[in-house]
Amino acid sequence: MQQNHSVPETALPAQQAMRHALLFAAVLLLAACASGPQRRPPGSGTSHSALAGLPPRAPSAASAGEANDILFRAIGLVGTPYRWGGNTPAGGFDCSGLVDYIYRTAANIQLPRTSHEMAAMDARKVRKMTQLASGDLVFFDIGGAISHVGVYVGKGRFVHAPNSGGTVRLDDIDGPYWGGHFAYGKRVLD
Repeated sequence: MQQNHSVPETALPAQQAMRHALLFAAVLLLAACASGPQRRPPGSGTSHSALAGLPPRAPSAASAGEANDILFRAIGLVGTPYRWGGNTPAGGFDCSGLVDYIYRTAANIQLPRTSHEMAAMDARKVRKMTQLASGDLVFFDIGGAISHVGVYVGKGRFVHAPNSGGTVRLDDIDGPYWGGHFAYGKRVLD
């Protein structure tokens, strides 16, 4: 006798609510971990952003809801595999495919396909890391040209798809590598 172990349709909203609650808890944990004083033993190899103590900044009051949607979408994609040319969770992401997917699905904003084209968009440029707002695009100059993009989530952290063989991840924007290659941000949501 074969038993059917499928989930009843009435359980689906409960599962979705649970997923949203877990995602919200992850964001709160990120904020809690980043907000307290951070001491590391010398040579521990880990770093936390010096920007973690800055107050959260939204792009504008009018776009705060869109910024929130973008942050939830971005953080929810952490762990998705990297794939050059990829632009879906099922197929994986490269850096610009990830950023376009986040904006397209969370804010209904279609972005150009490459990091170089995104950097050339008509949007307010943010030159200082301390002036970045949640949801800003962040660009990195690697080898003399803009060749990498991510989404700033606040507290000195950004979500991006960094390299082949890796996954979408959350990194310190002012860390040893990324801080040295930071070019500027773009405020798309204003």
